[in-house]
Amino acid sequence: MKTIDLLAFILVVIGGINWGLVGAFNYNLVTSLLGDASMMTKAVYGLVGLGALYEAYKFMQKRNCSSA
Repeated sequence: MKTIDLLAFILVVIGGINWGLVGAFNYNLVTSLLGDASMMTKAVYGLVGLGALYEAYKFMQKRNCSSA
């Protein structure tokens, strides 16, 4: 697995776990660790979003290749 693939996967898992905690317990792990609206919190959220976009792009590429 390429490094960028692994990094994107880890970021998406972190985001998923955080949203699961927010939904189930109203507990935001990222803001608890890094502070509410801090620069680091915004950076983590941004990286998680980029990881999700990358994973979605990879999914669409695989889907298009398998249907061709």
